[in-house]
Amino acid sequence: MGRPAAATSAMLQCSFGAAPATLNALPTPRVMIEGKPAATIADGAPLVNVPTFGMCTSLANPTVAAATSAALGVLTPMPCVPATGAWVNGATTTMIGGTPALATGCTLMCAYGGVVQILNPGTTRTQVS
Repeated sequence: MGRPAAATSAMLQCSFGAAPATLNALPTPRVMIEGKPAATIADGAPLVNVPTFGMCTSLANPTVAAATSAALGVLTPMPCVPATGAWVNGATTTMIGGTPALATGCTLMCAYGGVVQILNPGTTRTQVS
């Protein structure tokens, strides 16, 4: 059974972020899903594909750690600047431009310990496997 394919406008959430964000899959492979550029596991570039999640609460983030230390140990969130790479658990058989398609269930790790998940894939009818 397939999983819903992800495309531009997919809603993402980081485990340390304060707000959801919208995926921006660039139309590089020139493949459209339901009228939107299709996303692949390579669409994890910080601030290009994965925007900020508002405020970050991870103490592994140097700015949060410094602000928390300055506040005498009181957790002090700071602006999120994702430190991400490639998505994991992409489609096994569906390729877009030679790269596995992005789908619900894929995750993206942030260098500061956060896990980014797809809340809404941005598509309703297209399934990948």
